[in-house]
Amino acid sequence: MPSAAQSVTVIGLGPMGQAMAAAYLDRGYEVTLWNRTPARADALVARGATLAPTVEQALAANELTILSLTDFDAMYAILEPAKDAVAGRTLVNLSSDTPEKARAGARWVTDLGGTHLTGGVLCPPPLIGTPDTSTFYSGPREAYDKHRATLEVITGKSDYRGEDQGLAALMYQLNMFIFWPAMIAYWQAVAVAGAHGIKATEIAPYVTENFAGMGHFIDFYASRIDEGIHTGEVDRTSMGLASMEHVVHTAADAGVDTAFPEAVHDIFRRVVAAGHGADSFSRAVELIRKS
Repeated sequence: MPSAAQSVTVIGLGPMGQAMAAAYLDRGYEVTLWNRTPARADALVARGATLAPTVEQALAANELTILSLTDFDAMYAILEPAKDAVAGRTLVNLSSDTPEKARAGARWVTDLGGTHLTGGVLCPPPLIGTPDTSTFYSGPREAYDKHRATLEVITGKSDYRGEDQGLAALMYQLNMFIFWPAMIAYWQAVAVAGAHGIKATEIAPYVTENFAGMGHFIDFYASRIDEGIHTGEVDRTSMGLASMEHVVHTAADAGVDTAFPEAVHDIFRRVVAAGHGADSFSRAVELIRKS
């Protein structure tokens, strides 16, 4: 039989929660599950997991519980009726939310006698359980150290950000600031390509190459931004403004929605209007900070 260190409860069986539970089963863990829709646990139960009939029983089954929910409001909705079962348990909340809501949620768990760790997973469900993936964690260092090996079943690497419960949520959201707009930019390109009879699969290799090359720009600009250097010897905002005008017109000529590129164009326009057309387009950071 697995020891206590090889057992875990997973609450929330969306695609991410299911992938996490499956990863634990793959590693020989004793896994207890709970979900609002019990049928989502069927495949995992067939593999040996135990479906708890109540949240209280799910929490009582193991010291460590992984929460994979939509947000912290979902945590309250699920755990409030079972709050007496939180005492003495460690809850690792991998739900997405703001840093402030993570801090408030952690205080709520602590007031009930439990231990809370905030987490932010940086991979999609198909990559859960693989070694080159990572999750941010913050909260009590002792709890993180105690359960680190179990947490690194979910993603092969973990990045502890400190005692402040909001820091893992912040680091996760910083990545979402990049991920979602980048993907919308890709959808925009797909839509314009499609209007010209070009399939998404045809431009995919070039998009992948484009994204891979972004690392060069990030490395180049990061230290300059930290030092407040926005001189235009490499690029100029006026040049970016002209380029974004071409992007907007290309989309409009194709009959494709222009809301997203127009929003980007407007940032360039405002930087130029502020008198920084000859500066690097990294000057936009200062405009965004002031807004």
